[in-house]
Amino acid sequence: MGSWVYVFGVVTIAALVLVIASGVLLSSFGPQWWQVSPQGHFVNSIHFWSVQMFFIFMVLHLWGQFFAAGWRDGRAGTWMIGVVIFLVSLGTAFTGYLSQQNFSAQWIALNAKDAVNATGAGAFFNVLNFGQMYGLHILLFPLGITTLVALHVIWVRRHGVVKPIEIGPGR
Repeated sequence: MGSWVYVFGVVTIAALVLVIASGVLLSSFGPQWWQVSPQGHFVNSIHFWSVQMFFIFMVLHLWGQFFAAGWRDGRAGTWMIGVVIFLVSLGTAFTGYLSQQNFSAQWIALNAKDAVNATGAGAFFNVLNFGQMYGLHILLFPLGITTLVALHVIWVRRHGVVKPIEIGPGR
């Protein structure tokens, strides 16, 4: 299918690969490296901007599929996997922001603590615990996202892409 909406999906996957590659470098050398060294700043910038690209193109892909009625013809499950990927990505972005270990991250964590506790999730997630947020950010959430992306791509390959909406006669 030749549509920009599908290109946005492919660019999202390319950005995810860049996010994971730069994240592996960042986690290998640790916070002291990405906060102090010029190379660490560079890799941290690549990580940040690839995350921005990931979200921009993922939202464009989701919106494009939504407005093209991409859930038709038995493909609702495929579209819903994309929505779950977006939601898990929001959690990943939040924990990544908290993992920066700067004053802004500490301020956001302190204020987010009340919001997380109000939802009842505070019993499971302590946003003030750097180790927990960092572990979620570099292990659990990325595994979830890559697994869901692989499942999404498999379902797209299995079910195919949805045909464009045909305009009936007289329109």
